[in-house]
Amino acid sequence: MKDLDIILPCYNPLPDWAETVVQAMSETQSALQDVVLHLYVVNDGSSKGIQPEQIAYLEKQIPNFKYISYDKNRGKGYALREGFRHSKNEYCIYTDIDFPYTTGSFVDVFQQLCASETEVVAGLRDEHYYKNVPLARKRISKVFRFFLRYFFRLPVSDTQCGLKGFKSGGRAIFLETTINRYLFDLEFLHLAARKYPKGIQSVQVELKPGIVFSKMHINTLAKEGWGFLKIFFRSLFR
Repeated sequence: MKDLDIILPCYNPLPDWAETVVQAMSETQSALQDVVLHLYVVNDGSSKGIQPEQIAYLEKQIPNFKYISYDKNRGKGYALREGFRHSKNEYCIYTDIDFPYTTGSFVDVFQQLCASETEVVAGLRDEHYYKNVPLARKRISKVFRFFLRYFFRLPVSDTQCGLKGFKSGGRAIFLETTINRYLFDLEFLHLAARKYPKGIQSVQVELKPGIVFSKMHINTLAKEGWGFLKIFFRSLFR
């Protein structure tokens, strides 16, 4: 039996988020019957959407469940680090609170992670994925991947996919990251590639139908652009 820690950051979720989590966990457990699942939900300073009765519902429905919460919104990267500080098992996967990727995608990431030579697995979004996302978000993602291809020498071409897994060595590297918001994935993979240049693998993933995307504001893009430059210059000097 293997143990798998699943970390879900959560900020102002949709009203039916708890039911979505229970259903996704049930489907995942059915697909991974020889794996013990441990769920960590991290409330990243939500101002709405999380009620005590929803947490009680998760505690009742999911055998290995831990709820982590703090008052101030810090960002997805910060929330994930809080989750990984509490996780203890060899295998870890993180995704979003609405489980936006198919169960098959989740299982594929885990199975690749179990390979002896693999330390980190990054989801890879293909052209089919971009048919289901808003035009503005599609353009941002495409531009970002263009810069990654020409300015960073990473073993994966997609750093921002919201489905990734790693073993305990990758978790230790993730806890070294400092970026709290959009570019924490890039920072993590940049650090991981230095230690495990041959241990990072990509797995093609697929979105579930009907996923709702959050808006990305111009202020966020400006701040993350500065973060991108910091990571880029750090890579040059190292």
